[in-house]
Amino acid sequence: MSGYPLLKKPKIEIEENEEEEEEPEENDDEKMEEQIRNEQEEALVALIEHRTKEVEHLRQRITYYKSQLNDAEKRLEDTQNKLARLRGQNMSKASKNLTNGREEVIVERRSASPINMSEGSSQKQSQSTPKESGNKTFSGSGSLSSSATPTHVNSLAKFKGEKARKVSSEQETVEPQPKGTKRNLEQREHKDLIKLINKSSSPVTIRCQTGCLLSSQHKRKLRSLILCPTNDQLFVTSALDGVVNLWQVQGRGSSANLLSSTDCQSEKNRRWPEDIAWDPHGNKLFSVYSADGGDSQISILNLNKGREKTRVSFLNDKPHIRGIINSITFMPWDDKSFVTGGSDHAVILWTEKDGEDSWKPKALHRHYHSSAVMGVAGMQHKNIVMSAGADKRIFGFDVLTGRADYKHQIESKCMSVLPNPCDFNLFMVQTGTPERQLRLFDLRLRQMEIHAFGWKQESSESQSALINQAWSPDGLYMTSGSADPVIHIFDIRYNAHKPSQSIRAHQKRVFKAAWHHALPLLISISSDLNIGLHRIT
Repeated sequence: MSGYPLLKKPKIEIEENEEEEEEPEENDDEKMEEQIRNEQEEALVALIEHRTKEVEHLRQRITYYKSQLNDAEKRLEDTQNKLARLRGQNMSKASKNLTNGREEVIVERRSASPINMSEGSSQKQSQSTPKESGNKTFSGSGSLSSSATPTHVNSLAKFKGEKARKVSSEQETVEPQPKGTKRNLEQREHKDLIKLINKSSSPVTIRCQTGCLLSSQHKRKLRSLILCPTNDQLFVTSALDGVVNLWQVQGRGSSANLLSSTDCQSEKNRRWPEDIAWDPHGNKLFSVYSADGGDSQISILNLNKGREKTRVSFLNDKPHIRGIINSITFMPWDDKSFVTGGSDHAVILWTEKDGEDSWKPKALHRHYHSSAVMGVAGMQHKNIVMSAGADKRIFGFDVLTGRADYKHQIESKCMSVLPNPCDFNLFMVQTGTPERQLRLFDLRLRQMEIHAFGWKQESSESQSALINQAWSPDGLYMTSGSADPVIHIFDIRYNAHKPSQSIRAHQKRVFKAAWHHALPLLISISSDLNIGLHRIT
């Protein structure tokens, strides 16, 4: 029995050894888990490094393609400029005429496109030289220290005893605005300006520097001044001589060059354009005439056509019955429709059909007005055509419903209507009442004018329908011509009924002063046959 205890002792030691052997197994598991975590971490780090390199590679590719895009754009621009220079060489076309034994060289100015114009040839023409009358700064009213003597030339400039030269290769390219950036009224945001009208006891005047008068190159009194809707450097003038002149603003309004002259007299009676509208794309000019004698009522001047004889076409339809067609304007909601108003009391909507220069007329109304329709315009936020008549009535015709949505009658004959460019409910009507020539209306308010202002005329008490107005781009100011040689400027916030300032800028009556879309500039026309460029400082 003494040996029995000795047998148990090794057993205990074996059990202790087994317990000691179990502990390393647990430690191995922990080490394995840690090793797995380390491997996963290393894998993630490696993946991050790979994806970082991938991002950097893609960024490099983006930078490369951006560089390639810039280079491609430059090559495209260079090619376009080469094309412009090539076309510009055709702008000066010479032909020799022998008259009374003397040789005359007639240089015909023409433009292959209203977009690409030659500066070299236009600078050689006498009409491109401005007549400086000194720089004076106006804050309120002022006058020119000297006058500009207009030089009368034909629509084709004649250079005697000199052979025609080719246009210089140096060109100034009038860059077109990209598609979608033309000033479509739909793209503008509505601004509530009506709440500001008549609220200020003092006007906010502008400083206008008048120093440049150009001969209009028209033989008779000017009639229209229209700025291009897509190209800030182009504008046109027309006159009673039936000629339409295309001009290009130089620099920041220091001068202007005459680019082309086109005879736009009507086919049968050889009448001048009564009013002109530039199509929203800036490629064509639409003119209206008279309905008397079966004459053409609408002409289209295509500025993209080079030869003068092929540039002007006439529409066959003659929806106006009689009298002068007083007004034409394109609709802000559709660049393929325009409206005309005439002395036959009618307002006609013209819609483009399939085909080149094919338009279908439709009478919106013929009996709302009892006298001549003097002005028409389209509202920006609704399909409403405004018309103002010599019968003292103002109508807003809803094209969609086919009825008059707005009706109002005042105490004086109406001569034009002009919607505000920023506040879509605000519009102006020109009347024949002295010192209250301009009336402001809210389309939402019936039988009520918001404000009225005007001016005293020294030379005549009668108000001419040839005097026109223009809104400033911000919609806060309005310019108006006058029977006097004065440009009147009105601040609609001013609570007085007189101009906020007046600028004496011509020798005779001012027909219109238009605000430039992009430059601080006023462009005016006058019966002194001059074009005025007035810089706003």
